[in-house]
Amino acid sequence: MVKEFEGKDYWALILGGSSGLGFASAKKLATHGMNIIIVHRDRRDDLPEIKDSFEEIKKLGVKLHSFNVDATRREKREEMAEEIKSILGEKGKIRTLLHSISKGNLKSMLGEEPTLKNDDFQQTLDAMAISLYDWTKLIYNAKLFAKDARVLSFTSEGNTKAWKDYAAVSAAKVALEAITRSIALEFAPEGIRANCIQAGVTVTRSLELIPGYESLRQHALKRNPFKRLTTPADVGNAVYLLSKDEASWITGTVIPVNGGEHLK
Repeated sequence: MVKEFEGKDYWALILGGSSGLGFASAKKLATHGMNIIIVHRDRRDDLPEIKDSFEEIKKLGVKLHSFNVDATRREKREEMAEEIKSILGEKGKIRTLLHSISKGNLKSMLGEEPTLKNDDFQQTLDAMAISLYDWTKLIYNAKLFAKDARVLSFTSEGNTKAWKDYAAVSAAKVALEAITRSIALEFAPEGIRANCIQAGVTVTRSLELIPGYESLRQHALKRNPFKRLTTPADVGNAVYLLSKDEASWITGTVIPVNGGEHLK
């Protein structure tokens, strides 16, 4: 196993990394020697299981720090920036900022109350899209990015397709991609690359919250050329590849990681 990040004091800051795509990405990066900071928001009852998962990462021989706080709240972000600066010390730098926040309102536009309201759109956009910029600017202002840093986030096929009860999240995914392109353009002189990964249908807690998710799962299986669903490990592999030196000329893109699911 090549540990190309080992000894460089590189860190990945993962927003929403206690499960699913975020955790799989953290584990993959740690396998290759990158230190990990995970910001997550979970219930107290779930913490023992999460703690066990984090121990898996520590056993890979890297440093791991975690914060169980709401990464979308401005005052919490500012507090964490100071703590992260202390954790990194004088030499540590954030090579990869990964946005994996899933905090959206899944409500119908019509039907029984509560239906989708303006506030639901605002909250979802703030959490799942605008917070990417908030964190990027925060880490940049704190001078914590490595010279060749990567800003990555997760979008979905809901960026162009309408799914029932997904309107607010769909709008957030489109905004996330637009913000990513602008980060790629405007932060390029500072050495920052920004890309979105469009993961295929992946069985995670977030997917299971979508009404009618089983039909999405079955439809994806039929469309996929390999006749299987995307796994969190598949997506973690892509995060790792985009974090490597060799990916420095890839920026401002939306990259499907779905085994060709988007082809049909």
